[in-house]
Amino acid sequence: MSKETPFTVFIEGNIGSGKTTFLKHFSKFENVSLVFEPVGLWQNLNGYNLLELQYEDPEKWHMSLQSYVMLTVLRNHLENKTDKPIKIMERSLYCGQFCYVEQMFANKTLEPAKYYVLQEWYNFIHERHKSQCDLIIYLRTNPENALKRIRKRGRTEESGITIEYLRELHNHHENRLIHGKFYRPAPVLVIDADSDKENILKEYEKAEKIILRDKN
Repeated sequence: MSKETPFTVFIEGNIGSGKTTFLKHFSKFENVSLVFEPVGLWQNLNGYNLLELQYEDPEKWHMSLQSYVMLTVLRNHLENKTDKPIKIMERSLYCGQFCYVEQMFANKTLEPAKYYVLQEWYNFIHERHKSQCDLIIYLRTNPENALKRIRKRGRTEESGITIEYLRELHNHHENRLIHGKFYRPAPVLVIDADSDKENILKEYEKAEKIILRDKN
């Protein structure tokens, strides 16, 4: 594979599934470029914390947040060029559209007109820019464990997240990445992210063999 087209991996999973931790595990490999989710941008757009506003009033702010998520994630895809043979990215445009947007539309906290606007934006971007993706890693976590991790990390905006919300997101991740009900640009490797610290390393090593191949 040429330097212009690195082997690109999307890391996807529910809130609290350990995506950032997974990326940090691969920081020890020199031939791997890491692209983290731009959470800081969502927390401060000219002084507005869209992440916090969305959790406080999803019906009012979800479209604004998801529009900005779409923009910032697209920038991640377009601007993070690398001469390394492997690139690992935290989440993707597809996850935002087919898990988060679909979840809000299904539970009626996103009005149909707003949903269709976001859908049109996604279709426009997808038709003109098909993101390089060679593998999706799904960090599969049950919602109860995800909630425990969210509470432990103590991110202020996430204090009001409910188990019901995480269960809905879990079902949308399952529908897409396990059952194939929504678009998947690449094969999916499922990682048991509910494992304890000792066994999670074994899961990471399983992923290493597939991601690194003979590139490290």
